[in-house]
This record gives sequence, C-alpha cells and structure tokens, in this order.
Amino acid sequence: MKLYKVESKQEVPISIEKCWAFFSDPNNLKEITPDGMGFAIIDGKPDQMYPGKIIQYFVKPVLGIKLRWVTEITQVKDHAFFIDEQRFGPYKFWHHKHFFKATENGVEMIDIVHYGLPFGFLGRIANALFVKHKLKEIFAYRHKKVEELFG
Repeated sequence: MKLYKVESKQEVPISIEKCWAFFSDPNNLKEITPDGMGFAIIDGKPDQMYPGKIIQYFVKPVLGIKLRWVTEITQVKDHAFFIDEQRFGPYKFWHHKHFFKATENGVEMIDIVHYGLPFGFLGRIANALFVKHKLKEIFAYRHKKVEELFG
C-alpha cells in the first residue's frame, strides 16, 4: 500500500486555551467541514478528548455517497496535540496528527495526515485524480472558516 501525506499550517490569533477548547471538541467539526461532505457525528460527542475515544460520523466524500467513518483518538497531550486514526471508513489507512503551539501572535496549528487508499493501482489513480485534491480543498475550507471564526 502506498502512503500519502497532506500537511496544513495556520496561525490563529487566539489563546492556546481557546484554540484547544474549540479544536479538541468533536462538536465543532461540522462547523469547519464543507457542507457538501454531509458530515454528521452519530456517536462520540462528549466534550472531553481522551485516548480511546471513539467517534462515529457519516460523510459523503465522493459523489454524494453516504459512508460511515469511525475514528479513535489514540493520543492526547492537553494544549499540545492529539492524534486520530480511522478504525473503519473510506481509507485503508488514516493517521491524523493535530499540533498546537502557543506563539506571540496566538497559536500555530499544524495538521499532518498520512493516508492510504484501498484497491491498489485503482486507489493510486483515484488519489491522483481526486482524493488528494479533495483533502487539500477540505483543509483550505477549514483554513478559511478558522479565519472567519477567529481572525
């Protein structure tokens, strides 16, 4: 399986406490996800982030087809980072690191996603044609929404 990587970096002019409170709360994911993704959390909404937390979503990643996506929060360091990994969903492999670092201007947020696709050669073609671009669009949308919310 071929692994791909997408990174996003953004400076947010708020305190680390406010930033962590917003981004570590799964209830806020819908607000920073494009409407066309049909994102809806169906289980795992309690505010507190902790290792072992399971979150179940519905998403429509391709052609409006509704899929169940299950992720687990595998690691958490308060006000510093958390990691989610897919347990069931559209990817063969999904590992998403969220980093938060206080700066003199607010908080530097870095997202690093490693992902792999099913279907071998067909998955590689799908990545080249639309998956990689869709992920970049999602992070661009998040960047814009975060600026609107906190800029």
